[in-house]
Amino acid sequence: MDSLETNETTALEQSAEKEVTGQSVPQDVQTTPEDTPEVEEPTAETPAESEPTPEPETESIPVPEAEGETEAENEGEEEEGTETPATLTKEEVVARIKEIASGEDAGEKSEVDHLKVLFYKYHNAEMQEAFRTFIESGGEADKFIPQIDPTEPEFRAAMQIIRERRAAMQEALEQQKQDNLKRKLAILERIQQLAATPEEANQAFSEFKSLQNEWKEIKAVPAERATELWKNYQLYVEKFYDLLKLGHELRDYDFRKNLEIKTRLCEQAEALADVPDVIQAFNQLQGLHQEWKETGPVAKNLRDEIWDRFKAASTVINKRHQAHFENLKAREEENLAAKTALCEELEAIGTDSLKSFADWESITQKIIDLQARWKTIGYAPQKMNNQIFERFRKGCDQFFAQKSEFFQRLKEELNVNLARKKELVEKAEALRESTDWRRTGDTLVQLQKQWKEIGAVPRKYSEALWKRFVSACDQFFEAKQAATAGQREEENANLGQKRDIIEQLKALTQEGTENVLQQVRALQQKWGEVGHVPFRDKDKLYKEYREICDKLYDSLGAEQAKRRLNNFRSNLAQKFEKEAGGLTAERNRMMRAYEKMRDELKTYENNLGFLTSSSKKGNSLVDTMKKKVDKLRDELNLLAEKIKAVDEQMKNEDKEAPQE
Repeated sequence: MDSLETNETTALEQSAEKEVTGQSVPQDVQTTPEDTPEVEEPTAETPAESEPTPEPETESIPVPEAEGETEAENEGEEEEGTETPATLTKEEVVARIKEIASGEDAGEKSEVDHLKVLFYKYHNAEMQEAFRTFIESGGEADKFIPQIDPTEPEFRAAMQIIRERRAAMQEALEQQKQDNLKRKLAILERIQQLAATPEEANQAFSEFKSLQNEWKEIKAVPAERATELWKNYQLYVEKFYDLLKLGHELRDYDFRKNLEIKTRLCEQAEALADVPDVIQAFNQLQGLHQEWKETGPVAKNLRDEIWDRFKAASTVINKRHQAHFENLKAREEENLAAKTALCEELEAIGTDSLKSFADWESITQKIIDLQARWKTIGYAPQKMNNQIFERFRKGCDQFFAQKSEFFQRLKEELNVNLARKKELVEKAEALRESTDWRRTGDTLVQLQKQWKEIGAVPRKYSEALWKRFVSACDQFFEAKQAATAGQREEENANLGQKRDIIEQLKALTQEGTENVLQQVRALQQKWGEVGHVPFRDKDKLYKEYREICDKLYDSLGAEQAKRRLNNFRSNLAQKFEKEAGGLTAERNRMMRAYEKMRDELKTYENNLGFLTSSSKKGNSLVDTMKKKVDKLRDELNLLAEKIKAVDEQMKNEDKEAPQE
């Protein structure tokens, strides 16, 4: 028998392994065939033992997970393709799984898997409904805690019993396969002995037929030995018939009956080419191959002919089966590419720039749209299906976790702001009836500045709190205005002086830069010496004054920066010509200063992003910080130009240096 062993892995070997071990390929399960060469004995090609793992039912629901939920969902992910209609209620599903667990066998795998899918569909649907009810009743998403499902422990316990029973049955089956292997090896050894000489073959024909019948009755053996056993069996049987000299009529009758059977098998195999269901045709062909293997030989001159006919019919079915799974594999690869693109689109979404409720809701809608698109895409290849799903789910989970953290921080910040503004309101209300006009007025103005610096408060308190604060301030200033009516003429005169100063500042914007800075400072000093203006004009007038001053200083700053750069360039060569490596040292110093200033600018820009204005009149702290950022940016640009000038000077010196 050692001389008959082969290293070839063929479609025949795969089929024989499946048949002997009692395995079959369900018609409704997606599989991927392996490319295998054809040899003498064709058979229905057995797909690789891989099935795409169905996707979870609740793959991306933004609902807080309860303890144990992940495991429950994973259990519900198996065998989603089951075609049994979901006509059972949740209670009936639990009752049926307990009934199976209380029986003696492990039940049909397809039914058990379908019951598992149904249970977790119901379970997850109840959880989502509870979450929606919680939110509609005014609850907060991050505080939702799912209730324990009382039927889940019963369901899990029954499933555990079934799994343990199935494992025990599998262990018993493996032991039975080993026993069957020993019996078949003994039969092979006896047939080999009978086929040793023509005399023994003629004398033991009856024993030979008994051995054949016993061989057919023995079923599954270990898959790795199935092909070897079958090939040896065929070899020894044919050798026995070839040596058989006595009982020609009996032998010829046996040949004719075998020919009739194999002719029928050829016709049935040829008819399978017209079966529209490829999987069904493939499974039926496996049965025909099993019957062919159990049928004895035909006359020697007909063996090749009948075999070639059966082989040709099998090849047609095999090619259809192969094409079916190749198309399925191509679709799965397309699905993987589509899901990978969704993952990349999800991972490209950043949250650092999301600063408001509207920003987060806009991105949340995008995430929900991606989840909806995900559900329209079919399975990916099995080896990548779980991996790509976990990648997508991880991205969704991270986003919703960050969203929850943002709103928690925002809530805390709003509550802090609310407490601070309530304190300001109470102070303003305590001063509303004061007659110390100057001191109280300054205090209220300071309170107003503090109000602007404080961020937003919860919307339901914002309007009422603002009205209280404004009302207290207005009450005081109206009383002050009525009591100080005699001061109006003086304030109106001051208003005229300040408007005249603004006009003079505007005129300076049309002039050159010579002595403009001294004139601006003189006008600013004069502005500070002018007394109060009418309250209603104060903010508008100061805004106009501030804008023209900023414009002048911006213009003067640009000119000064330009002059500073020109002076730096003109003095660059003289300043460092006597120092060895002076330019390099200066450049290194400026680079360190540049990096330090750049980090400082980033810090200011980040801090500026967290500040928001809570008043229509603007936020003075934000304005001050913006000016600081603009000034730093200008200084940074000037320093970059100086570094560039040093680089140019060093380059010129290299060109002028004598060549060795």
